[in-house]
Amino acid sequence: MGDTIIAVIAAAAGLLIGVAAGIFIGILIRKRVAEKKIGSAEEAAKKMAKLHDKLKESGYDGHALEVYLIRLLYCMFADDSRIFEKGAFTEYIKESKVDGSDLSMRIAELFEILDIDKEKRKKNKLLPEEMKKKFPYINGKLFRDPLPMAYFDSSMREILLECCGMDWSKISPAIFGAMFQEVTDQKKRRELGAHYTSEENILKVIKPLFLDDLRDEFELIKHDKRKLTDFHDKLTRLKFLDPACGCGNFLIVAYRELRRLEIDVLDMLVDDSDQRAFVQHYCRVNVDQFYGIEVEDFPCQIAHVGMWLVDHQMNERVAEHFGFNYARLPLKASATIVNENALRIDWNDVVPKEELNYIMGNPPFVGARLMSKSQKDDLVDVWDGHKRIGNLDYVTGWYKKACDYMFNTKIESAFVSTSSIAQGEQPAILWQPLMKENNTIINFAHHTFKWGNEAKGKQAQVQCVIIGFSDYKNDKEKKIFDENNLSVANNINPYLVDAPDIMVERRSTPICDVPTMGIGNKPIDGGYYLFTKEERDEFIKKEPKSQKLFKEWIGAEEFLNGQKRYCLYAKDCHPSELKKMPEVLKRIKLVRDYRSNSKSLPTRKLADYPLEFHVTNIPSSDYIVIPRTTSENRKYIPLGFINKNVIASDATLIIPNTTLYHFGILTSSVHMAWIRAVAGRLEMRYRYSKDIVYNNFIWPNPTPTQKENIEKAAQAVLDARKLYPDSTLADLYDPNTMPPELTKAHERLDKAVKAAYGNKGFETEEEIVASLMKLYKEAVEKEKNDKRKIS
Repeated sequence: MGDTIIAVIAAAAGLLIGVAAGIFIGILIRKRVAEKKIGSAEEAAKKMAKLHDKLKESGYDGHALEVYLIRLLYCMFADDSRIFEKGAFTEYIKESKVDGSDLSMRIAELFEILDIDKEKRKKNKLLPEEMKKKFPYINGKLFRDPLPMAYFDSSMREILLECCGMDWSKISPAIFGAMFQEVTDQKKRRELGAHYTSEENILKVIKPLFLDDLRDEFELIKHDKRKLTDFHDKLTRLKFLDPACGCGNFLIVAYRELRRLEIDVLDMLVDDSDQRAFVQHYCRVNVDQFYGIEVEDFPCQIAHVGMWLVDHQMNERVAEHFGFNYARLPLKASATIVNENALRIDWNDVVPKEELNYIMGNPPFVGARLMSKSQKDDLVDVWDGHKRIGNLDYVTGWYKKACDYMFNTKIESAFVSTSSIAQGEQPAILWQPLMKENNTIINFAHHTFKWGNEAKGKQAQVQCVIIGFSDYKNDKEKKIFDENNLSVANNINPYLVDAPDIMVERRSTPICDVPTMGIGNKPIDGGYYLFTKEERDEFIKKEPKSQKLFKEWIGAEEFLNGQKRYCLYAKDCHPSELKKMPEVLKRIKLVRDYRSNSKSLPTRKLADYPLEFHVTNIPSSDYIVIPRTTSENRKYIPLGFINKNVIASDATLIIPNTTLYHFGILTSSVHMAWIRAVAGRLEMRYRYSKDIVYNNFIWPNPTPTQKENIEKAAQAVLDARKLYPDSTLADLYDPNTMPPELTKAHERLDKAVKAAYGNKGFETEEEIVASLMKLYKEAVEKEKNDKRKIS
């Protein structure tokens, strides 16, 4: 039943059956009018995005649009959280004309009223008393600067009313980042590397960085009022910086948690006889303890307002907890949010390092090969004079900047980062100078996990790590988090494992005396030399003499999934024979033309050698093949022996002159532990490499008996595979479908390999990695000493 009908019934009831019935119906009316939808941050962001798009379509754009949306957002929040008189803003919008023709003027007048202080309001006789009562002076410069008129039509008015229909007081602070993500062009987000964060994941950063320690300290001293007073003073002095703050989600959540802790402190300190005066005087944790740097203007605006909104939410919590109204109006304190490129400014200009305690955030996620020119220039500037920075992700600029800034201080930092900085070749490039020049140590770490957000569809999911670091040693336990597990470490190294600070660097040859690994064949042929079985058979029908030129072609996909492909390999064919194969000659010409038209100079040069591959690696004996990229869900990377007549593609790595012993070591859990620790990743998938993984792996020195046991166990693994001829390697090594015979064979192989290493320190994967890194360090030092002796 509509509001109008209900109102009529209420009036009639009041006349016919008296005051009691009238009051009862009136209660129903008020409940109906006040009813608002408690929606998700995603839903609220979606509604704001609709309003943004409509305003932009009308020609209202740029900075003015951004500020306008922020002001409306604040008004809707104020409407639902007792900053304004309850529902005043919504009713104010409803009083506008249905066609929206007067709405822009009404909103402009309201913005002006919200910026008039008490003294000016008293002198202004034209300002209705009702407006003074409903809409208090806000200050904080939020409504200070005049904006151009944003003209509304009926549909825009309706969308604004839809937004007002949400209960904004119940929306999570993560709405601010989500809203920005909804209204920002997706391509632009990708270029900026913007990823907006769930509260759950923010807590993964701030709890081990400072919150857990503060909570523990509170629990220890909460019954000692003198110590508790000192602790409260400490809370009011703490200062926090997010140097890539975006919409301020880290600052918002950190501030909220600090205020929650302050409420608990006040609860223990408060004297019931003078509760109101005490709490009002001692609510001293404030937004001006928080600092942010952000390169984009719109999120800066959101961060400013977001801090005020969460401040009011916490003031509401104080009011509810202690039983009286408490608000900080007009706004006086403000977070310091600087609209600058954090890699180009001196952070001391934002907050002097002597005053700061903690740095936190999730700097932009942009890979080393995906950066814009300006982002590359940023890194060059930050890493002034350092080598190989072209292989570093953009986020590493914040690590370097933070370490330089907090040098010789007790500041502690924690960043969310793409997991690639703790894998492959980046750890050595990043952490070697930081540990050597800045004395940086890692205090805690979260192993790789999916970093989710509060935005629509959670598009911004990437594989991340969290690293907490400082440049001084403290007495706190070093902690490594892995999903829901926590382990205490003696030392956390750049690969985020409990092991010495060892840097595994690229090397061109194996550190141990083992066969050399190489990359598979790379034809650069435009696909003209590659055929499916059906395509090959059809080609041979046209050109029967070409049959001897075809060789089986195997890449990672073919190897893992049992697919068949073939390569037309004519390099060893005499010119006189090729002249008799016109279809083959057509293919050769197509390859030559493809290379000639390439933008790459080396590829154009290769056009003069159309029979040659760009990379040719065809062993004269059978060889081991390893897929370069494979699923992280497998306990073991499937690898195996390949006949010498099969050509392997560059999607694989190959090792000729190998035996069952080599196969056994490489397919063991010991080698897999090394892979998981140091290999690069493509998304989450293992990215096996010759120069980092294979060439730095330390092999055991087995006795003849141990070597024989490994070979027998390795053959048993191959025999277990043969039991399932219709299953692909992908099927056999899927953790859900791996046959028990194969699992047991691998377990026996693992046992034999661990025995060859001496077993001690090879029980858990963490122990295996720590032991291998210790052996690696010893091997590198021995290699250096041997070179010194020779020289």
